[in-house]
Amino acid sequence: MTRRSFSLRPSVRNQRRLTRTMQIVLVAIVGYGVLAGVPKAITNGSLALAVTFVPAALERNYDIPLDPWLGVWITAAVFLHTLGSAGFYARVPWWDHLTHALSATLIAGAGYTTLRAVDLHTDAIRIPTRFAFVFIVVVVLSFGVLWELFEFGLDIVADETGVSMPLAQHGLDDTVLDLTYNSIGALVVAVFGQAHLSGVAERVREGLFGTTEE
Repeated sequence: MTRRSFSLRPSVRNQRRLTRTMQIVLVAIVGYGVLAGVPKAITNGSLALAVTFVPAALERNYDIPLDPWLGVWITAAVFLHTLGSAGFYARVPWWDHLTHALSATLIAGAGYTTLRAVDLHTDAIRIPTRFAFVFIVVVVLSFGVLWELFEFGLDIVADETGVSMPLAQHGLDDTVLDLTYNSIGALVVAVFGQAHLSGVAERVREGLFGTTEE
């Protein structure tokens, strides 16, 4: 009698279905924005939808076979942000914290993957694990500060022009909370991500730089 292997991890097909479902919802949000005349829904939905195709573009253009879970991860980050902009930020107090933490893990993962790919590419560079930990946190915090400044700039433009912007500042307390949850996301990747993203970094190195000859 043949035993079937059991795994708690969803199949690749289910992972792809989950990604496609979120993409369909994003298309619906953009469609709603067009029909109802809501520029924020059109802008956020379109940008989020474009980001969800990044993994497929990397596979097609650079021959980097990425785990479908990375596609789910990227899609979920922009999907939840778009839902927040569509009304969840105002109705669910913790939704903003969730999206900031998840987006921070995405930025941290991208930062670590790039750093590790460079480390693997040449023997002239050796990046200690402790440095990688600090690098991940610093990258996320720096990006978070730039993001808050960007929102502040959009507020100035909105005040001067009267045009509604897709992003907005909500005071100093909100900024501090955003940076706090960014830090939480960065720490999660810094502690656990290095063990799980090394394979991704190897594939990125091979796709971008080619295989290094011994």
